[in-house]
Amino acid sequence: MPLPNIDTDYLADQLQRLLAIPSPTGYTDPIVRYLSEELERMGVPFSVTRRGAILALYRGREVEGARAIVSHLDTLGATVKMIKDNGRLELVPVGTWSARAAETTRCTILSDEGAFRGTILPLKASGHTFNEEIDTQPVGWQHVELRVDADCTDRKSVEALGINIGDHVAIDTGTEFLDNGYIVSRHLDDKAGVAAMLAALKAMVDDRVRVPVDIHFIFTITEEVGSGASAVLLDNVVAMVSIDNGTTAPGQNSAEFGVTIGMADQVGPFDYHLTRKLIRLCTDNGIRHQRDVFRYYRSDSASALEGGADVRTALITFGIDASHSYERIHIHALKSIAELTYLYAASPVEIARDVEELAGLEGFTEQPTEPAPHSHDDPSTHG
Repeated sequence: MPLPNIDTDYLADQLQRLLAIPSPTGYTDPIVRYLSEELERMGVPFSVTRRGAILALYRGREVEGARAIVSHLDTLGATVKMIKDNGRLELVPVGTWSARAAETTRCTILSDEGAFRGTILPLKASGHTFNEEIDTQPVGWQHVELRVDADCTDRKSVEALGINIGDHVAIDTGTEFLDNGYIVSRHLDDKAGVAAMLAALKAMVDDRVRVPVDIHFIFTITEEVGSGASAVLLDNVVAMVSIDNGTTAPGQNSAEFGVTIGMADQVGPFDYHLTRKLIRLCTDNGIRHQRDVFRYYRSDSASALEGGADVRTALITFGIDASHSYERIHIHALKSIAELTYLYAASPVEIARDVEELAGLEGFTEQPTEPAPHSHDDPSTHG
């Protein structure tokens, strides 16, 4: 099969639209509604769970032995922990991210009465007042506060605005799309993955490609707090590919170009056979790719397994610099992921036995155990 024609203009446009919709974990209704409307516009049937996870269906020749492709709509954020006597707000993070990344960011408080703008600042923000202490103060969520852009200088005046403990705080993205293909923004994790999935789905719909089994395109809403895909997989799904970010940093093998295939994360290795199928698809179709292992990372795949799903799992990622901070990616990686997603959806079933929950050894997989070719060669013959 030739490489699919991925509409990168559509991909970039969808990413920009998704980034413009605040969606910290727990406040995802607006983005769920947007994505549902986009699926409806494409003519793709979908269902929405009680809390808002979306299951879109691309029908295949067979219902059983279905595949799932998953990304998450929710992002990092914060919650109001306390209204302080000085009218500032104490925060706790939603998801795992450093207060250092939050310092001086603009944000929106999403209260029951409406939205308020503000800035997250270190407790000692002014060098004119605190001199060198602005550089020596500790880093941590107890060392920052949210300054509300309203006439409120004490607790009572903040409460009078309608701001309460437990209100969600959405962090501004500061998004830039550069002419050289780089994209800089907060919350590229995982709205970039969502955009890549939409681009792949659009290409499949446009091409009317036939797939061997049902493909469930799943968009979760609680990945950043750990539960993710734990309760959204249907019983007929036997394989699940998560799309998320891969960290480009010292000691990592991820890249901002091509597909980075996760071999293992902090939970353990991904499925041997599904992972190597994805690698073969990249190799056979000329998709740039690299492998990586993530020590301090988990995705929707981990939550699905912990939720009791007996499915094969794999992780494909777009390389991201400064994950969970002010992130940067390249459009090339998103296009590559969309290509691989399309090819995987259309690829033949290789492990027919997976359709059965329990079965005998007939058709069970094998992993190589023989010595590699040339492993016993005489080194003197290699010059």
